[in-house]
Amino acid sequence: MTPLRTLLVLSTLAWAGHAGAEIIDQAKPPARFALLKEGSHHYLRYIREGDSNTPLDIWVREVHFEARGLHIKQRWDAVGKTPSIKWLDSWFDAGSFKPQTHVRITEKEGKRVVEGFVFSADKISGMKDLADNTQKDLLVASPQPAFNFETDIEFLQTLPLASGYEAQINFYHPGGATPPALYTFKVAGEATIAGPSGPVDCWRVTTDYNRPGTISTFWIAKATQQLLRQEGDMGGGKTLIKTLID
Repeated sequence: MTPLRTLLVLSTLAWAGHAGAEIIDQAKPPARFALLKEGSHHYLRYIREGDSNTPLDIWVREVHFEARGLHIKQRWDAVGKTPSIKWLDSWFDAGSFKPQTHVRITEKEGKRVVEGFVFSADKISGMKDLADNTQKDLLVASPQPAFNFETDIEFLQTLPLASGYEAQINFYHPGGATPPALYTFKVAGEATIAGPSGPVDCWRVTTDYNRPGTISTFWIAKATQQLLRQEGDMGGGKTLIKTLID
């Protein structure tokens, strides 16, 4: 088999998806888009290692529906020896998660870094008209239209989660070294966990982020599909935890 034919076969297999999994595309709005509501939520991120818990940051996520479309804003306030602040500003088509633009601004140790991106059907490129954009020359091809990985929590909220459900989503982390790729998320079971206002019945959703041998688990409230908690293995006995505060 020639190298070109081998590449084509591997590409076809990569996009074929898992048997029974729904491949999510941008041709139609997510099945439960109506569950996404305006408002803000606060999460605490910390690392657990044995009996030790080390806080990383407070994470605010805001959802707005505006004339231009769906607008998701985030702010990360990091603690520790080198405090930092990060803002994310993401726009999507009205009534869907088809991404338009994404801006990320980070301030750390007196330095300010601006990154801006434009999502298109076949590529992600740097935002040319954004002042001080360090990603202005970015150009990443996408064989299928990609979704914005930095808004995965809200995206998962809109999927038709149910026992045995499995989805494959073409995600891209803007500016990241990994090109757009299909990531598998599946409902692995059910659980009742503590929420800010008491026990909550949840779907337990898992993914390996395309890193076989690792696992991240999401606890998503059945009634609202709001993320309550996420745990991910960092290796070396460390676990990264995100938990909803309010």
